[in-house]
Amino acid sequence: MKLRVFDSEQQAAAACAAHIAEAVRARPSLVLGLPTGRTPLNVYRELVALSARGALDLSRASSFNLDEFFGLVPEDAGSFRAYMERHFFQHVKLPRERIHFLDGSAPDAEAECARYDAELAAAGGLDVVLLGIGGNGHIAFNEPGDSLLAPCHRVKLGRETRLANAGLFGDDPTRVPMEALTLGMGAILQAKRVVLLAFGEGKAEAVAAMVEGPVTPRCPASFLQLHRDAEVWVDPEAGRRVSAQARP
Repeated sequence: MKLRVFDSEQQAAAACAAHIAEAVRARPSLVLGLPTGRTPLNVYRELVALSARGALDLSRASSFNLDEFFGLVPEDAGSFRAYMERHFFQHVKLPRERIHFLDGSAPDAEAECARYDAELAAAGGLDVVLLGIGGNGHIAFNEPGDSLLAPCHRVKLGRETRLANAGLFGDDPTRVPMEALTLGMGAILQAKRVVLLAFGEGKAEAVAAMVEGPVTPRCPASFLQLHRDAEVWVDPEAGRRVSAQARP
C-alpha cells in the first residue's frame, strides 16, 4: 500500500481524474468501480470537465458502482443511482448499456447480489476501483464486524454510516435506509488497481488504522494492505495521524 499526500483535496481530485483518463486511453475498454458520497464529487467534476474538452472518451468503458441502498427504487432521489445520474452519468458519454448498478428495489436481495457478481465476472473484474473510506473504516458498504464477506451481499448499516449519508435524505438520518447491497471484499481485492481517497480530519483515524493498523475485519479498509497495487491519496488533514515512517 502506497500513501500519497496532496496539498489539497482539489489537487488530489484533479490528479485522480487525470489518472483515470490516462488509464482509459491505455485501455479504452476499462472496467471502473465507482463510489458515491461526498469524497468523489470533485473527481466526478474533473472527469466531466475532461470529457467536455474531449480529453476523456468513455464510449468503450464500463462502470460498476459499489453499492446501493436496499429498498429504494433507482429513481428515488436518495438512491446512489440518482446520485450518479446527477453528478456523472448524464454529463459523460458512457453508454447506458455499459453502466452496471445494483437494484435496491429487487424483491430477492440474494438473487440480485448473485446477478451482480456474475455480471462483474463476465466483464473480467474491475480494472480500476475508486474508493472512499468511512469514519469506521468501511469500504463500499462492507461494515466492521467479526468477519467480512467476499461476495456481493446484503448488509445492515451501522449508525455512523447512516449519519454520514443523511445528506442524501434532507439531513435526516432516520430516513436513511437500514440496509444496503454492496460489492464484497472479494471483488475489491481482486481489482487490478485500487485508488482510495480520504479528505479531512474526520478521516484521519480511519486512514491511520487502514495504513498502519493490523489487518482486521474491525477495519475493513485494512485489508487493502494485502493488495498488490493499492494507493491511498489524502490531503494533509486526513493523513496527519499516519507516522513519518509510513509517509513517502
